[in-house]
Amino acid sequence: MSASHIAIPTILKVGKGTLGSLGTYLKTNDMENAVIYFGNGLIDMFGNTVMQSLKKEGVTVLEYRELDSIRIEDIIELAFSIDVKTQVIVGIGGGKVIDAAKYAAYLRKLPFISVPTSASSDGFSSSSASLLVDGKRTSVPARMAYGIIADTEVIKSAPEKFIYSGIGDLVSKITALYDWVYEDENGYAVLNDFAMMIAKKAVNSFVRTPFKSIQEDLFLRELLDSLAMSGVANEIAGSSAPTSGSEHLISHALDKTLECPQLHGIQVGVATYLMSRVQNHRYQRVNTIFTDTGFWDYVATLGLKREDYEKAIDLAPSIKPYRHTYLHEEKYRELAKQLLREDEVLKRIFG
Repeated sequence: MSASHIAIPTILKVGKGTLGSLGTYLKTNDMENAVIYFGNGLIDMFGNTVMQSLKKEGVTVLEYRELDSIRIEDIIELAFSIDVKTQVIVGIGGGKVIDAAKYAAYLRKLPFISVPTSASSDGFSSSSASLLVDGKRTSVPARMAYGIIADTEVIKSAPEKFIYSGIGDLVSKITALYDWVYEDENGYAVLNDFAMMIAKKAVNSFVRTPFKSIQEDLFLRELLDSLAMSGVANEIAGSSAPTSGSEHLISHALDKTLECPQLHGIQVGVATYLMSRVQNHRYQRVNTIFTDTGFWDYVATLGLKREDYEKAIDLAPSIKPYRHTYLHEEKYRELAKQLLREDEVLKRIFG
């Protein structure tokens, strides 16, 4: 019988001022030659802090630059131009640069340090990357981060919509897990109980955190810790099933059909509430967290269109035909479209 082998981050530092200790974390792990990639415009904001920290610990920066492209050809070219002395690749920024750095590290078999500057999704902790392949956003295998370093002061400096996006992405584990159980019960999937437990603990710990403001350190630490745990749950399961169900299929469908999609976690959050109503599962809890955090107030300002979501519901099963979520059955697609029109909470969102 074969044992499970999973990759989990060796370094996990979430808190105030962690960015200024980046050099210490690298040095402690014998990483003395680093390549640093920043997201667009972030060298101006954080470059000085990062460089001072590395210099202080005697870490050599072989290359540092801003990255904007997520075209797979560009990342492959980038990866194979990296200096052979490199011992670690560090990605600092939002989803794009973290996906690019993560994939370059995967191609070069190097450890990757993930430094998210916003809490907009669990991408900073996942072992896949969303890149442009033939012009389409495609999920490709990448590297689980060797380290995750999230500075709550940096996260606070990002626009609040990114925190709302992270909240939406995290709360979606409620409906994703219920879809996974549904697939298991109907013979379409096999649950991994340990992955299930980790993903459940992640979301439950977060939704039970007391807070007065989403800018509080404790709230942001819980959000980031729980998003990191979600990435580990996927690694254990060997798939994204513990953290991505019918609500993610709706968001992916919106990405395909809309000229200007909203942030991933915003779309996922709206779809999570809708699917929790379809599943008749914990929808009051979902509504409470979205109300208390101000997620709904923000979403109500976006001018979302009901017909866009109706189209996305119909398209959802074709996004992942090998899955069998609630939305893969016509009766539940019809119920979802009915709820879009009749549910009081959604009426407010869609005007």
